[in-house]
Amino acid sequence: MNISVSQLPGIGQKITLKTAEDSMLVLIVHHTGKRELYFFDEADSEEADFAMDLTSDETRELGAQLLGATYQPVDTNKLKMFKNQIVIDWIELKEASPITHQTIEESEIRNKTGVTIIGIIKGDETIAIPEADTQLFPGDVIMTIGKQEQIDSFTDLCNGKG
Repeated sequence: MNISVSQLPGIGQKITLKTAEDSMLVLIVHHTGKRELYFFDEADSEEADFAMDLTSDETRELGAQLLGATYQPVDTNKLKMFKNQIVIDWIELKEASPITHQTIEESEIRNKTGVTIIGIIKGDETIAIPEADTQLFPGDVIMTIGKQEQIDSFTDLCNGKG
């Protein structure tokens, strides 16, 4: 990435970021504190493809997000290392599954497969850390954590194969 900073007399400062893919972001910070962000799909374009005004707080938040303040992607090499250790997956419960219409406790999922249910998406509703008495229905998307072989066993159970 190529970054250049230039002064805009009477206005403020212009920060230009050109990417390896020949796109460009331009941030103009006015003396008044106003900030303008422009995106150019092609760096040599005369007109921005997208523009927006940002407050100072929004600019700081954007910068923090770009720096990874709240989320750091996992290095793919580390992800491969964890593949045999801990896996999180989302599995849809099929009508043919023997655990449909049972509660989590009744289904004995942990005893049968070794996975732990950490969330369920039921249509528009998301249940984080569901209670043992949560009933399971066809179409529920169940978020699980476990080893790969446990996840595979649970997937078979959800598909009616186990």
